[in-house]
Amino acid sequence: MPLPDPLPDLPVRQVLPALADAVRESGAAVLVAPPGTGKTTLVPLALADRVEGRVVIAQPRRVAARAAARRMADLLGERVGETVGYAVRGERRIGARTRIEVVTTGLLVRRLQHDPELAGTGAVLLDECHERQLDSDLALAFAIEVRAALRPELALLAMSATAHEERLAALLGGASGPAPVLRAEGRTHPVDVVWAPPPRPVDPPHGLRVDPRLLDHVAATVRRALDEQEGDLLVFLPGAGEIAGVAGRLAPVRGDVEVVTLHGRQSGTEQDTALRPTTGRRRVVLATAVAETSLTVPGVRVVVDAGLSRVARTDLARGLGALVTVPVSRAAATQRAGRAGRQGPGRVYRCWAETDHERLPAYPEPEIAVADLTGFALQLACWGHPDGTGLALPDQPPTAAMRVARETLDALGAVGPDGRATARGRAIAAIGTHPRLARALLDGARGLGARRAAEVVAVLSEAASGGDDLVAVWRRLRAGSDPASGRWRAEARRLRAALDEPLPATAAVGVDPDATGSGPPDDLAAGLLVGLAYPERLARVRQPGGTTYLMAGGTAADLAPGSGLAGTQWLAIAVADRAPGRRGALVRQAAVIDEATAREAGAALLREDREIAWSDEDGAVLARDVTRLGAIVLVDRPLARPDPAAVTAALLDGLRRVGLSLLTWTPAARGLRERLAFCRYALGPPWPEVTDAALLAGADAWLGPELVTARRRADLARIDVASALRRLVPWPQAARLDEVAPERLPVPSGSRYRVDYTDPASPVLAVKLQETFGWREVPRIADGRVPVLLHLLSPAGRPVAVTGDLGSFWRTGYPQVRAELRGRYPRHPWPADPTEAAPTRQLRPRNR
Repeated sequence: MPLPDPLPDLPVRQVLPALADAVRESGAAVLVAPPGTGKTTLVPLALADRVEGRVVIAQPRRVAARAAARRMADLLGERVGETVGYAVRGERRIGARTRIEVVTTGLLVRRLQHDPELAGTGAVLLDECHERQLDSDLALAFAIEVRAALRPELALLAMSATAHEERLAALLGGASGPAPVLRAEGRTHPVDVVWAPPPRPVDPPHGLRVDPRLLDHVAATVRRALDEQEGDLLVFLPGAGEIAGVAGRLAPVRGDVEVVTLHGRQSGTEQDTALRPTTGRRRVVLATAVAETSLTVPGVRVVVDAGLSRVARTDLARGLGALVTVPVSRAAATQRAGRAGRQGPGRVYRCWAETDHERLPAYPEPEIAVADLTGFALQLACWGHPDGTGLALPDQPPTAAMRVARETLDALGAVGPDGRATARGRAIAAIGTHPRLARALLDGARGLGARRAAEVVAVLSEAASGGDDLVAVWRRLRAGSDPASGRWRAEARRLRAALDEPLPATAAVGVDPDATGSGPPDDLAAGLLVGLAYPERLARVRQPGGTTYLMAGGTAADLAPGSGLAGTQWLAIAVADRAPGRRGALVRQAAVIDEATAREAGAALLREDREIAWSDEDGAVLARDVTRLGAIVLVDRPLARPDPAAVTAALLDGLRRVGLSLLTWTPAARGLRERLAFCRYALGPPWPEVTDAALLAGADAWLGPELVTARRRADLARIDVASALRRLVPWPQAARLDEVAPERLPVPSGSRYRVDYTDPASPVLAVKLQETFGWREVPRIADGRVPVLLHLLSPAGRPVAVTGDLGSFWRTGYPQVRAELRGRYPRHPWPADPTEAAPTRQLRPRNR
């Protein structure tokens, strides 16, 4: 194929001969070239002249794929669809003479699954590898394996705008050593950086929320740039909502300025309009990250960067996906700034402080680290590598995310016990949308009809916005009153066409496979399809008339204030997200359903149980027949005659969960437990262990007959705990308990006082000092092994001394105590030698 003459004077021209030689000699290579060097358009043209067969170049985004094809066709002086064509989801412009085909990476993955040999293809170019999208990682890994196992002559070229060439070269080269790496140095025009932070502090992004004060500042910075600079402006914002917000703030603008938008929710025609050069009026192009790479927006000399990006995050525990707004990475900020220098000297206004710039992350996180991996795992299962082992993936998928993905695929019937794709799984993968949505399409179409099923799934797959009432959004799209109607119709047509392909004979959940599509009204039809896709998000209101719902997956979800869905009993929630720090999720989009539809859609979550269990909330045993839809209780009937053994087991469970406080601990019971604890401490087994843990673990044994007859919490409180504890003591030990650990001890005065066993290591005997006269040693218990600790009291019962060595106390401590007490209690005897004195409880008589 002859190259256009002359080729545009772009930096990549200098490496085209060396690149062609490297690909011819090694079969694979890596090209590192900054944005604006011409790699996306000139390299495919150059390689098409050197390889046999078609050159396929894969782009992560549809808008970039169409723009690249159009640019190459313009260079050849042809229309798209002749030598150069493209294929993206729902749109294809390819002709019999097409030698260069631009596709999205997702389409390339499906093509590789359908035809691993890529018949008729001579080279595969993977562009923008640095973006690390899931489809890009899969396309790279699959193409490398195809070349190694089936098509050694297939040329592979990975192209990246940033320097990750070592890893890419190692993957492409395999066992033979790294593939050659070539560099095209950028020759972009100089771009001045203007640091333009907001004049007053703004709140950091939280979930999807962006502080309106930042949008005010972005609009003001745009007006400033229009006054200070020449040429068109490209403004980077995180999402379509912020684009609309800034567009509204810019109205009205000067008559010579046109505001244009560019984001992923627009139709292809609308996106192409933003990329088409114009004359006469200056343009302000408000764009999302779709304009970061691959695209040249003509006329742009100025970039205004809000400094934010929107990325997907997955809450694995709750099964919720969410888009969150995060600070842009330094690498992305550099690429955004480069848009201003593609066609001449430019300027970038960064809406943050220079001191904050170095605190930004160096690179964006690869999608594999944070995204929902269900579709990724299904592609691996279809390829024959369910866990990705052995594939040349840039990074291995996280274990937890892959486990959740495989569980989801198993529930969909998409994978078998060995992890490989089933026939149903291959049919789901062939639909070309998320596996959950493909399942809803396949199963829902059987009862609702292909048209309605495809239309609702198109609403879900295109993430159509416009309020939280999904059915209202669907009706606007169908009526053509929504700006996204064109793109939605194209996706609905594609999905409906996919249903015409031969499908495995898999029965749908709760729908009639012979139905013609008359079925339920739109509300219930939409709810059924949402429920088939996300059964764990079927939700029932917690309080009648309220706005808080419990989803079948167990997570609470709230409607936004003023939602038109408020007051409905059941919802099928299509989109919900949980912002950091928020306990429940916020409903973003849902359809109203009834209980019958919820049961139909969530049939796999339905279960009927006879439950006899302890309830922490009620503090009692509940015996009931329960029907549940996941975490939602549909039916709850009390049991009149529950199984006694099950009740006993539930009481034991409650006792172990709540603790021994459910029992009534009389002073006698507490004292006996303390004496047994002392025996265990002093003498060891076979004296029983009576710690909380031990008593709870063996409760069924020592509580015995009383527990068997108990039916409720009050019955536990009536158990004679002291009698029950004695069952723990073997007979020989039981007979000696009063000897080993006497409840009371005699003292020289003839009194008997209670021993305090609170501390098993040091039992205490509290006694008045005068009643111990004549004792030379403290008494010992536990077969003489343990001395008691004497708490010696004054005549008024106040402690005056503590001792475990009475002989030493009489010699050294008593004289000082005697001197003090003689003055305080003169009518009491205080002998000089207490070991020879008679113990007494009496006062001395008064002198008459």
